[in-house]
Amino acid sequence: MNSVNLTGRLTRDPDIRYTDSGSSIARFTLAVDRRYKTENGPTADFVSCVAFGKSAEFVEKYFQKGMKMELSGRIQTGSYTNQDGNKVYTTDVVAEQLGFGESKSASQSHAGGQKSQGYGPADADGFMNVPDGIDEELPF
Repeated sequence: MNSVNLTGRLTRDPDIRYTDSGSSIARFTLAVDRRYKTENGPTADFVSCVAFGKSAEFVEKYFQKGMKMELSGRIQTGSYTNQDGNKVYTTDVVAEQLGFGESKSASQSHAGGQKSQGYGPADADGFMNVPDGIDEELPF
């Protein structure tokens, strides 16, 4: 069975292209930490990924460099002949399911964005302090 599950951070903003028929294609690279690290060896792998159609539109709309992504898909190999006449072999992970790997505020801090304005700092359990009297403002 050809099945891949990855969790990693985007190394750059996704590259979005459109076919003549209007279908979208997103190409991006995920930096995926290795579970076991060797001394003086690499600590992460950089995996080339591609998403098509609605998945590509999701990537274009919600993901940028530094954000953590969860991806399920399959490995696809291919080849082409470059301008110099040399055969180039490719290996990509084709995304079939995509999701956020962390909260919006955590991903914004990694992506260089501003932290969202909340009601105050989070407690040790991760929940924010809600001020007294906020109940009157809630629509339900």
